[in-house]
Amino acid sequence: MAADGPGPSAAEVAERIAAELAARADPARAAAMARYMRPGVATQRSWDRSGSRGGLDGFPFLGVPALGQKEAWRAATAGLPRRLPEPVVAEAAALLWERPEREHQYLGTTLVNRHAESGPPSPAFLATLRALIVAKPWWDTVDALATRGVGAVVRRHRQLRAEMDAWLAGDDLWLVRAALLHMNRWKGEADQAWLFDACLARAGDTDFFIRKAIGWALREHSKVDERAVVAFVAAHEAELSGLSRREALMWLERRRRRLGA
Repeated sequence: MAADGPGPSAAEVAERIAAELAARADPARAAAMARYMRPGVATQRSWDRSGSRGGLDGFPFLGVPALGQKEAWRAATAGLPRRLPEPVVAEAAALLWERPEREHQYLGTTLVNRHAESGPPSPAFLATLRALIVAKPWWDTVDALATRGVGAVVRRHRQLRAEMDAWLAGDDLWLVRAALLHMNRWKGEADQAWLFDACLARAGDTDFFIRKAIGWALREHSKVDERAVVAFVAAHEAELSGLSRREALMWLERRRRRLGA
């Protein structure tokens, strides 16, 4: 993006992104990408108490692979101000979410995450991220929004921890997962006590995505405090699922094998 200055409308931003994606569309790839993103039999059993099936019904694709998406992003944002107004970012993302093909949501995710990480975002921007998480939800967008966008906003505005408590205690699968994952990139700034309490609060869930998120969050924290995570998993072996335990200790086990210990 170019230096700060007068910028385009939200509709213009969304249209630029959509046009660059369309120019790189490959129908031959689209079907394979759609098949890959459909859930397997095991994950189809996952519930969504909000009533939205999310990725269970699959998504259409344009057939633009990851490299092409990066090229489309660079081309679409060339010449734009480095920082777009927050309302423009929020509205442009909403417009991209309205388009059926999944690549629009991927670049919409990039748009809001970059604003969250360098905007700087206002506390109100969390509502934009929440709306995107629960609309057309599946792990491919939810995880990126949670670990980058939500994490960056809550890290900057610590009073929003109360909102993470509410997401964690709620019935929406994807908001629960986002709350569990939001500190994944915080490293030494992560609130260990909150993380451990959150993992225990949802340890009884039978859903694959929540169990996986518990393990992933613990695994990331094990890179900061190995002893604390090992002790936590050992102390709560009965409460944590096997999936959560395996995921939590996976990085440590791989490192141990690499070192030949």
